Amino acid sequence: MKPYEFVKSTYSASSGECVEVATNVPGTVAVRDSKFADGPVIEVTPTAWAAFAGSR
Repeated sequence: MKPYEFVKSTYSASSGECVEVATNVPGTVAVRDSKFADGPVIEVTPTAWAAFAGSR
């Protein structure tokens, strides 16, 4: 597993629906559900993440 340093996204809801994002690995944005820290991680490009995050 890559050495991701996850932080809670500012887009996360206060009701516990939390997304954590790691941007410390060059060329990759990793996303996971904070309730399942050992669960799956989605890896996308920074460009794809910017499009997703900016689409709200």
